[in-house]
Amino acid sequence: MRAIRNSAKAIIIRDKKLLVIKNTTNGANWYILPGGGQNHGEPLEETLKRECMEEASILIEVGDIVFIRDYISENHQFAKTENKVHQVEFMFGCFILNNTEPKCGELTDKWQTGIEWLPLAQLSEFDLYPSVLKEFLSNGLPVNHSIYLGDTN
Repeated sequence: MRAIRNSAKAIIIRDKKLLVIKNTTNGANWYILPGGGQNHGEPLEETLKRECMEEASILIEVGDIVFIRDYISENHQFAKTENKVHQVEFMFGCFILNNTEPKCGELTDKWQTGIEWLPLAQLSEFDLYPSVLKEFLSNGLPVNHSIYLGDTN
């Protein structure tokens, strides 16, 4: 039996655009929020600050939690390639400090090929994960919404 992995993700919106990590596999681009796995004994806010520096070379201020989601791999399209992954993601509204412009950091994941700002009004045109974010973020950070998104991809 494998452990459940916690992950912290940053929702950073500026000028009606969402900051994302661009990944490429087999010539196809796909996008995720900056952030990553929590280390044992590390508070989620510290996880998020560390991951944003590693992936996007940015210092951030962590705001309120916006969404929580379960990702259970065998229930989604990557079941054959992801071996029994169960991850709980905590997504926080965040702001970039010091007007730093994001760029690929020094400790990127193996699929990361860049950093991009995706227009909120056009999120549906991109391969963004979790895809439920396309609906929830198309007009900016939602107000009066359900925080728990369920087991989604």
